[in-house]
Amino acid sequence: MMTVLSKTGAALLRPSDIPPKDRGGGVRTFPLVRRAIGATSFINGITEFDPGCAVPLHYHNCEESVMLLEGDAVATIDGVERVVLPSDTTFIPAGVPHFFRNVSTTRKMRIFWVYGSIDADRTIVATGETRRIDEEHGER
Repeated sequence: MMTVLSKTGAALLRPSDIPPKDRGGGVRTFPLVRRAIGATSFINGITEFDPGCAVPLHYHNCEESVMLLEGDAVATIDGVERVVLPSDTTFIPAGVPHFFRNVSTTRKMRIFWVYGSIDADRTIVATGETRRIDEEHGER
């Protein structure tokens, strides 16, 4: 749900009121700021991972920042694996392969992400398949 705060289009988004987009494989995304609500230069959202789940190794056509909100995570960025703690935040330049994995066997993991373009896409390294981020969320 979005609450418009003024004539300017400013909005308050409450993730608990937004139905998640099931991305398969135990991964769900809650799209927040996006083109559909008026964003012109960036998009963001929250992605939730079931225990043991991850999105495959991929890269984007723009910069990305990810903050771990909750859970037990490991990030692999440009071939380097690191433990990620809640509130740790990454900066990932365009074209750098990466992925985040929930290493817990019992708890979900949640990340907050920001892409530096409303035209952000994701290319899966193993297959070369590229999809727009907004298509993953049913936005286009």
